Amino acid sequence: MAVDVLCEVNNCVYWANGNKCAADQIYVVSHTGHEASNQEETDCKTFEPEY
Repeated sequence: MAVDVLCEVNNCVYWANGNKCAADQIYVVSHTGHEASNQEETDCKTFEPEY
C-alpha cells in the first residue's frame, strides 16, 4: 500500500502541505464505463472542494 499519495489539486479539502492527500481512503474510477486503458480514462471520486 502506498505510504504517500501525492495530489496537486490544492482546492480539495483533503489537500495537505507538500502536495499530499490527507484522505483516509482514495476512490478512483474509470469514467468510460469499462476497464481503463490509460490515466485519462480515470477520475478521483475522493475530491471534495474546499470552501
